[in-house]
Amino acid sequence: MTDWPRKGLIALLTDFGERDWFVGARKGVILSIFPAARIVDISHQIPPGDLRSAAFHLSCYFRFFPKGTVHVVVVDPGVGTRRKIIAVQSGGRLFLAPDNGVLSYVLRRPGGKRIHAVNRRDLFLPEVSRTFHGRDIFAPVAALLAQGLSLSELGPKLLKPLLLPAPRLLRWGESGWKGEVVYVDWFGNVITSISTACGTGIFKPVSGLELEVFIASGRQVIPLVETYRSLAPGTCMALWGSSGFLELAVSGGAAAGELGLQIGDEVAVRIVGPTAIRTK
Repeated sequence: MTDWPRKGLIALLTDFGERDWFVGARKGVILSIFPAARIVDISHQIPPGDLRSAAFHLSCYFRFFPKGTVHVVVVDPGVGTRRKIIAVQSGGRLFLAPDNGVLSYVLRRPGGKRIHAVNRRDLFLPEVSRTFHGRDIFAPVAALLAQGLSLSELGPKLLKPLLLPAPRLLRWGESGWKGEVVYVDWFGNVITSISTACGTGIFKPVSGLELEVFIASGRQVIPLVETYRSLAPGTCMALWGSSGFLELAVSGGAAAGELGLQIGDEVAVRIVGPTAIRTK
Protein backbone atom coordinates (compact mmCIF):
# COMPACT_ATOMS: atom_id res chain seq x y z
CA MET A 1 0.00 0.00 0.00
CA THR A 2 1.40 3.39 -0.98
CA ASP A 3 2.48 6.05 1.54
CA TRP A 4 1.80 8.93 -0.89
CA PRO A 5 0.99 9.33 -4.59
CA ARG A 6 3.76 8.00 -6.84
CA LYS A 7 4.57 9.37 -10.28
CA GLY A 8 5.97 6.21 -11.86
CA LEU A 9 9.17 8.25 -12.21
CA ILE A 10 12.57 6.73 -11.36
CA ALA A 11 15.78 8.80 -11.39
CA LEU A 12 19.08 6.89 -11.63
CA LEU A 13 22.51 7.98 -10.37
CA THR A 14 25.41 5.53 -10.53
CA ASP A 15 29.13 5.09 -11.09
CA PHE A 16 28.53 2.37 -13.70
CA GLY A 17 29.78 4.35 -16.70
CA GLU A 18 28.29 4.10 -20.19
CA ARG A 19 30.52 1.47 -21.82
CA ASP A 20 29.19 -1.71 -20.26
CA TRP A 21 25.76 -3.35 -20.00
CA PHE A 22 25.19 -2.46 -16.35
CA VAL A 23 22.82 0.49 -16.84
CA GLY A 24 20.87 -1.28 -19.58
CA ALA A 25 20.38 -4.40 -17.49
CA ARG A 26 18.95 -2.35 -14.62
CA LYS A 27 16.51 -0.61 -16.95
CA GLY A 28 15.46 -3.96 -18.38
CA VAL A 29 14.56 -5.25 -14.93
CA ILE A 30 12.62 -2.09 -14.06
CA LEU A 31 10.63 -2.16 -17.30
CA SER A 32 9.93 -5.90 -17.03
CA ILE A 33 8.26 -5.30 -13.66
CA PHE A 34 6.74 -1.90 -14.41
CA PRO A 35 6.47 -1.30 -18.19
CA ALA A 36 4.91 2.16 -17.70
CA ALA A 37 7.85 3.43 -15.61
CA ARG A 38 9.54 6.62 -16.74
CA ILE A 39 13.29 6.40 -16.20
CA VAL A 40 15.55 9.45 -16.03
CA ASP A 41 19.34 9.06 -16.24
CA ILE A 42 20.91 11.69 -13.99
CA SER A 43 24.48 10.52 -14.47
CA HIS A 44 26.40 7.26 -14.65
CA GLN A 45 29.77 9.01 -14.63
CA ILE A 46 30.34 9.37 -10.87
CA PRO A 47 34.00 8.41 -10.29
CA PRO A 48 34.02 4.75 -9.19
CA GLY A 49 33.19 4.46 -5.50
CA ASP A 50 33.20 8.24 -4.92
CA LEU A 51 30.53 8.56 -2.23
CA ARG A 52 31.09 12.28 -1.64
CA SER A 53 30.58 13.14 -5.29
CA ALA A 54 27.45 11.01 -5.45
CA ALA A 55 26.01 12.60 -2.31
CA PHE A 56 26.67 16.10 -3.65
CA HIS A 57 25.14 15.28 -7.05
CA LEU A 58 21.96 14.06 -5.40
CA SER A 59 21.69 17.18 -3.24
CA CYS A 60 21.84 19.38 -6.34
CA TYR A 61 19.03 17.83 -8.37
CA PHE A 62 16.49 15.87 -6.35
CA ARG A 63 14.39 18.86 -5.26
CA PHE A 64 13.72 19.79 -8.90
CA PHE A 65 11.84 16.55 -9.47
CA PRO A 66 8.14 16.23 -8.65
CA LYS A 67 7.09 14.71 -5.38
CA GLY A 68 6.53 11.00 -5.72
CA THR A 69 9.76 10.45 -7.67
CA VAL A 70 11.89 7.46 -6.65
CA HIS A 71 15.56 8.49 -6.56
CA VAL A 72 17.91 5.51 -6.84
CA VAL A 73 21.60 6.00 -6.06
CA VAL A 74 23.92 3.06 -6.66
CA VAL A 75 27.49 3.99 -5.85
CA ASP A 76 28.28 0.93 -3.84
CA PRO A 77 31.89 -0.10 -3.19
CA GLY A 78 30.60 -2.45 -0.47
CA VAL A 79 28.33 -4.44 -2.79
CA GLY A 80 27.97 -8.04 -1.63
CA THR A 81 29.19 -7.31 1.90
CA ARG A 82 27.12 -6.94 5.07
CA ARG A 83 26.31 -3.29 4.32
CA LYS A 84 22.60 -2.50 4.40
CA ILE A 85 20.32 -1.13 1.71
CA ILE A 86 17.94 1.62 2.82
CA ALA A 87 14.87 3.44 1.63
CA VAL A 88 14.14 6.95 2.89
CA GLN A 89 11.01 9.05 2.60
CA SER A 90 11.64 12.79 2.95
CA GLY A 91 9.55 15.70 1.74
CA GLY A 92 7.27 13.53 -0.37
CA ARG A 93 10.20 11.96 -2.23
CA LEU A 94 11.70 8.52 -1.96
CA PHE A 95 15.37 7.57 -1.95
CA LEU A 96 16.81 4.09 -2.41
CA ALA A 97 20.54 3.57 -1.84
CA PRO A 98 23.22 1.58 -0.04
CA ASP A 99 23.62 2.54 3.60
CA ASN A 100 27.08 3.99 3.03
CA GLY A 101 26.60 7.75 3.29
CA VAL A 102 25.46 8.63 -0.24
CA LEU A 103 22.21 9.99 1.24
CA SER A 104 24.02 12.21 3.78
CA TYR A 105 22.82 15.55 2.39
CA VAL A 106 19.24 14.30 2.25
CA LEU A 107 19.36 12.84 5.75
CA ARG A 108 20.76 16.06 7.22
CA ARG A 109 18.00 18.21 5.74
CA PRO A 110 15.42 19.45 8.25
CA GLY A 111 12.01 17.83 8.33
CA GLY A 112 10.52 14.46 9.16
CA LYS A 113 11.87 11.27 7.60
CA ARG A 114 11.03 7.61 7.46
CA ILE A 115 13.94 5.22 7.06
CA HIS A 116 13.62 1.48 6.47
CA ALA A 117 16.12 -1.26 5.79
CA VAL A 118 15.47 -3.22 2.58
CA ASN A 119 15.72 -6.92 3.37
CA ARG A 120 12.70 -8.75 1.93
CA ARG A 121 14.32 -11.23 -0.43
CA ASP A 122 11.01 -12.04 -2.13
CA LEU A 123 11.11 -8.53 -3.61
CA PHE A 124 14.49 -9.17 -5.28
CA LEU A 125 15.21 -11.13 -8.43
CA PRO A 126 15.17 -14.91 -7.85
CA GLU A 127 18.95 -15.12 -8.25
CA VAL A 128 21.00 -12.34 -6.62
CA SER A 129 24.58 -11.82 -7.74
CA ARG A 130 26.94 -10.71 -4.98
CA THR A 131 28.51 -8.24 -7.42
CA PHE A 132 25.45 -6.69 -9.09
CA HIS A 133 22.87 -5.62 -6.53
CA GLY A 134 22.06 -2.68 -8.80
CA ARG A 135 20.31 -5.10 -11.14
CA ASP A 136 19.12 -7.81 -8.77
CA ILE A 137 17.96 -5.76 -5.75
CA PHE A 138 17.82 -2.03 -6.47
CA ALA A 139 16.09 -2.31 -9.87
CA PRO A 140 13.16 -4.54 -8.81
CA VAL A 141 12.65 -2.66 -5.54
CA ALA A 142 12.71 0.69 -7.38
CA ALA A 143 10.08 -0.58 -9.82
CA LEU A 144 7.84 -1.75 -6.99
CA LEU A 145 8.23 1.50 -5.09
CA ALA A 146 7.37 3.51 -8.20
CA GLN A 147 4.21 1.38 -8.50
CA GLY A 148 3.21 2.21 -4.93
CA LEU A 149 4.84 -0.27 -2.56
CA SER A 150 5.07 1.13 0.99
CA LEU A 151 8.34 1.56 2.85
CA SER A 152 6.95 -0.55 5.68
CA GLU A 153 6.75 -3.48 3.26
CA LEU A 154 10.49 -3.38 2.57
CA GLY A 155 11.80 -4.21 6.02
CA PRO A 156 12.17 -2.83 9.54
CA LYS A 157 12.73 0.78 10.49
CA LEU A 158 16.36 1.89 10.66
CA LEU A 159 17.29 4.39 13.36
CA LYS A 160 20.91 5.20 12.60
CA PRO A 161 21.82 5.29 8.91
CA LEU A 162 25.46 5.90 8.08
CA LEU A 163 26.49 9.49 7.36
CA LEU A 164 29.59 10.84 5.68
CA PRO A 165 31.47 13.47 7.69
CA ALA A 166 29.89 16.87 7.09
CA PRO A 167 32.02 19.14 4.87
CA ARG A 168 34.23 21.49 6.89
CA LEU A 169 32.71 24.92 7.44
CA LEU A 170 33.94 27.31 10.13
CA ARG A 171 33.48 31.02 10.64
CA TRP A 172 36.74 32.93 10.11
CA GLY A 173 36.85 36.34 11.70
CA GLU A 174 34.28 39.03 10.92
CA SER A 175 33.99 38.49 7.17
CA GLY A 176 35.24 35.05 6.29
CA TRP A 177 34.69 31.31 6.33
CA LYS A 178 36.92 28.28 6.14
CA GLY A 179 35.48 25.44 4.07
CA GLU A 180 36.57 22.74 1.69
CA VAL A 181 36.18 21.65 -1.90
CA VAL A 182 33.06 19.49 -2.17
CA TYR A 183 33.04 18.97 -5.94
CA VAL A 184 34.85 19.78 -9.18
CA ASP A 185 32.48 19.98 -12.13
CA TRP A 186 33.01 18.97 -15.78
CA PHE A 187 34.37 22.43 -16.61
CA GLY A 188 36.93 22.39 -13.81
CA ASN A 189 35.04 24.86 -11.61
CA VAL A 190 35.77 24.32 -7.92
CA ILE A 191 32.64 24.16 -5.75
CA THR A 192 33.22 24.83 -2.05
CA SER A 193 31.17 24.09 1.07
CA ILE A 194 30.57 27.84 1.59
CA SER A 195 26.94 28.53 0.73
CA THR A 196 24.57 31.46 0.50
CA ALA A 197 23.05 30.23 3.76
CA CYS A 198 26.25 30.86 5.74
CA GLY A 199 25.43 34.32 7.00
CA THR A 200 26.08 37.95 6.17
CA GLY A 201 28.68 40.01 4.33
CA ILE A 202 30.08 38.29 1.25
CA PHE A 203 27.97 35.25 1.93
CA LYS A 204 25.08 36.54 -0.06
CA PRO A 205 24.60 36.35 -3.83
CA VAL A 206 26.24 39.69 -4.59
CA SER A 207 29.17 40.73 -6.75
CA GLY A 208 31.55 43.69 -6.89
CA LEU A 209 33.68 42.59 -3.93
CA GLU A 210 37.30 41.53 -3.73
CA LEU A 211 38.03 38.31 -1.86
CA GLU A 212 41.15 37.02 -0.20
CA VAL A 213 41.39 33.30 -0.89
CA PHE A 214 43.79 30.93 0.87
CA ILE A 215 44.46 27.50 -0.63
CA ALA A 216 47.35 25.04 -0.38
CA SER A 217 49.25 26.74 -3.21
CA GLY A 218 49.08 30.12 -1.49
CA ARG A 219 47.07 33.33 -1.20
CA GLN A 220 45.20 35.06 -4.00
CA VAL A 221 43.02 38.14 -4.14
CA ILE A 222 40.22 37.65 -6.65
CA PRO A 223 36.95 39.39 -7.54
CA LEU A 224 33.48 38.10 -6.76
CA VAL A 225 31.56 38.29 -10.05
CA GLU A 226 28.23 37.23 -11.52
CA THR A 227 29.15 35.04 -14.51
CA TYR A 228 31.93 32.78 -15.76
CA ARG A 229 32.68 35.32 -18.50
CA SER A 230 32.65 38.48 -16.42
CA LEU A 231 36.43 38.84 -16.74
CA ALA A 232 39.11 38.46 -19.39
CA PRO A 233 40.15 34.89 -20.34
CA GLY A 234 42.57 33.33 -17.90
CA THR A 235 41.43 35.47 -14.93
CA CYS A 236 40.67 33.73 -11.64
CA MET A 237 37.41 34.70 -9.94
CA ALA A 238 34.75 33.62 -7.46
CA LEU A 239 31.00 33.46 -8.01
CA TRP A 240 27.82 31.98 -6.59
CA GLY A 241 27.04 28.88 -8.65
CA SER A 242 23.66 27.39 -9.49
CA SER A 243 23.99 24.88 -6.64
CA GLY A 244 24.00 27.74 -4.11
CA PHE A 245 27.68 27.34 -3.18
CA LEU A 246 30.67 29.61 -3.68
CA GLU A 247 32.76 28.54 -6.65
CA LEU A 248 36.28 29.33 -7.77
CA ALA A 249 36.60 29.56 -11.54
CA VAL A 250 38.94 30.71 -14.28
CA SER A 251 37.42 32.55 -17.24
CA GLY A 252 37.78 30.25 -20.22
CA GLY A 253 39.82 27.76 -18.18
CA ALA A 254 39.68 25.03 -15.55
CA ALA A 255 40.22 26.35 -12.03
CA ALA A 256 40.85 22.95 -10.44
CA GLY A 257 43.89 22.32 -12.61
CA GLU A 258 45.22 25.86 -12.51
CA LEU A 259 44.81 26.17 -8.73
CA GLY A 260 45.79 22.58 -7.96
CA LEU A 261 42.58 21.83 -6.06
CA GLN A 262 40.64 18.61 -5.58
CA ILE A 263 37.76 17.36 -3.45
CA GLY A 264 38.54 17.65 0.27
CA ASP A 265 41.11 20.45 -0.02
CA GLU A 266 40.70 23.35 2.42
CA VAL A 267 39.62 26.74 1.11
CA ALA A 268 39.49 29.88 3.27
CA VAL A 269 37.79 33.03 1.99
CA ARG A 270 37.30 36.50 3.42
CA ILE A 271 36.31 39.90 2.12
CA VAL A 272 38.98 42.50 1.33
CA GLY A 273 36.88 45.32 -0.05
CA PRO A 274 35.16 46.60 -3.20
CA THR A 275 36.75 45.11 -6.26
CA ALA A 276 39.33 47.17 -8.10
CA ILE A 277 39.07 44.91 -11.15
CA ARG A 278 36.77 46.17 -13.87
CA THR A 279 34.27 43.54 -14.97
CA LYS A 280 32.77 43.32 -18.43
